[in-house]
Amino acid sequence: MRTARRLSVVAQLAILSATLVGNTYGGPPFITDDPEPVEYQHWEFYLASLDFKTDGDWSGTAPHVEVNYGVVSNVQLHLIAPLAYDAPSVGSAHYGYGDTELGVKFRFLQETDRIPQVGVFPLLEVPTGSSKDNLGNGHLQAFLPLWLQKSWGSWTAYGGGGYGINSGASNQNWGFVGALLQRQVLTNVLLGAEVYYQTARQLGGANDTAFNVGTVIDFSEQHHLLFSAGRSIDGPTEFQFYLAYQFTFDNSLFQK
Repeated sequence: MRTARRLSVVAQLAILSATLVGNTYGGPPFITDDPEPVEYQHWEFYLASLDFKTDGDWSGTAPHVEVNYGVVSNVQLHLIAPLAYDAPSVGSAHYGYGDTELGVKFRFLQETDRIPQVGVFPLLEVPTGSSKDNLGNGHLQAFLPLWLQKSWGSWTAYGGGGYGINSGASNQNWGFVGALLQRQVLTNVLLGAEVYYQTARQLGGANDTAFNVGTVIDFSEQHHLLFSAGRSIDGPTEFQFYLAYQFTFDNSLFQK
């Protein structure tokens, strides 16, 4: 069980990928994502840590760098480059580069008064981390989700689900479904809560029903702080949290 948990850390990063556009937020600091890509010629840069405690052991990223770019209208390119760690309660701890995540978010349906916006966000996990040190999966992985979002006033709801392809002798394909409700409580403060369910990624592993509550604080149009924390309702995760600094900008920054 502990080996299965350790190998799941980078796979969870495959879900925790997202955008922050204006005052409408999705993805970080939550695991459930939304369909809204970064605006054309705009950038998002995150310096973040994602951490899990299971069976008394800690694992996660410290830190990881996430970069999103609006390459064309309704299309976002995505990269996560993590420094991963594994600290079991018994045995040696390890720290080093983890698995690299690549993705493309594509919104194909715009939101109207009656219908939600809809998009896809296929992700690929490249096995650049050491599997023997529990810093990577050791095999190529993919996550193929469909996300929906609808807003009304200061409230926004989004969610969806996807199918994960997890190769390897001890791994198995998995499914995910999640939903989130959030509100802009102040002009610079957002609060949200999510619930999600995911099936086991390893043979003999446990399914997981979990929740997170979180906030996004805007210090300015460019500088943001993101935080969330939660745990399993029915599953192996004793505690999980996400903390990030986010810097948002457009291509005009390079012209100064």
